[in-house]
This record gives sequence, structure tokens and C-alpha cells, in this order.
Amino acid sequence: MNEKLELHIQDEGDFFYREAIKKLRANIQFSGKKNKIIMITSVFSGEGKSEVSFHLAQEMANAGKKVLYVDADIRKSVFLERYGVVGEVVGLSEFLSGQIDRVDQIIYPTYIENLSVILAGHYAPNPAEMLGDEQFSTLLKMESQRYDYVFVDTPPLGQVIDAALVGQYCDGAVLILESGAASRQAAQRVKDQIEKSGCRILGAVLNRASREGEGYYGSKYGKYGKYGKYGEYSKYGNE
Repeated sequence: MNEKLELHIQDEGDFFYREAIKKLRANIQFSGKKNKIIMITSVFSGEGKSEVSFHLAQEMANAGKKVLYVDADIRKSVFLERYGVVGEVVGLSEFLSGQIDRVDQIIYPTYIENLSVILAGHYAPNPAEMLGDEQFSTLLKMESQRYDYVFVDTPPLGQVIDAALVGQYCDGAVLILESGAASRQAAQRVKDQIEKSGCRILGAVLNRASREGEGYYGSKYGKYGKYGKYGEYSKYGNE
């Protein structure tokens, strides 16, 4: 087993953001025991998908559930940079390309109790083929027997097809939408693609929606910036 991965989590959002994540966690738990492998996607990049999915996994772990977070954004993962991971690490791309034989070699426990992660690994030129392979399906099914929940962070479906391929292996999907970022038509196309993959849509999250002047708490959910465009790669594929 790999040594524990140290994650530098500097910003978990304000009170209202954290409360929204807790509500999302509760909604997923009430969606049914059969929904164990949950895919998280968005329409476009920069809508807050990756931080919402990780904070959801973290909150589920804090609630006492054994959780595996899978970074399936082999094209352009933000995980290593965002959480300050240092040292040489391997991940999903190495396993799916046959460079690593055993799944346990790419699973990293963390100092967050109950939470383990699979990193995306180095950038690969054929991520869609990798994620659509039966080997990835086998990985998810096997780990869903060891963990209470497996959260799979995928690239934005409005830009690349990866999430639709992953969806066929998942029990449910959550769509992250930034307020005012994607048109209704674009969101509808992504919804249709998820459903065509055979994956049930559990719900959608409206991220960074202003609630100022609308009573109750009157704040904003989320406060993260844009990441840039798909196609800008570094060593690990980070944005």
C-alpha cells in the first residue's frame, strides 16, 4: 500500500458553501444504497466541478463513510497543483496503459480519515480510449465493493466525450453548472449524453449562484476562479 498522501487544503469555501456541500452529500445518501459509483461532470471547464467533487468526497468521508475519489481527468487534471502534492506519484493513466499491474499501487490513502484517492497520472494521448475500456469498468466495480462511495471526477462533457464513456460504468451522475456560464441548450445536450450512456442523473448543482438580496443567508456559494481552456497541458496534465 502507498504511503498517505499529504493534501494541502487551503480553502474549503465559506460557511454557505460548506453547508451546500453537506446538503449535496445528504441528498446523495438519500438517493439510495445502490448509488455507490457517482460521476461528477460539467458542461464547460472552470465551472467548479473538481473542487465540488473533492469537497463532496471529503464531506462524505467526514460523515463516516469509506470513500474513494477517482480523478479521471487524464487530459487536464488540476488535483496535484491545487492540493500541493509533491514527489513522484502514479495514477489512472499508468494503470490503464498497462505500466502498472495492480490497482492498489495507484490508490493513495490520505490524512483525511476514510478518504483515499486515485490520481489521474501523467497526461496520455488517448484518454477516451482508456476510460472507455473494460479495465476501467472492472476497477470501479471492484473498488465499489471495498468502499461505501466512489466519486469519479470527469472532464467537462460539453467539451470532450470522456464523461459519457465513464457514465456507462456509474450508478449515478451529478452535473455541475456555474450560474450564467452555460446555456440551457448546452446543459440539455450534456444531460442527453449522460442519459444515453445509461447513467441516471441524480441531480444538478448550480455553483457560484448569487443569493444577495434574496433573503435567508444572502451570500454566495463558491468563490473560485477560471482555470483556462482545455488543451493547455503540463507534465501531469494540470491546468
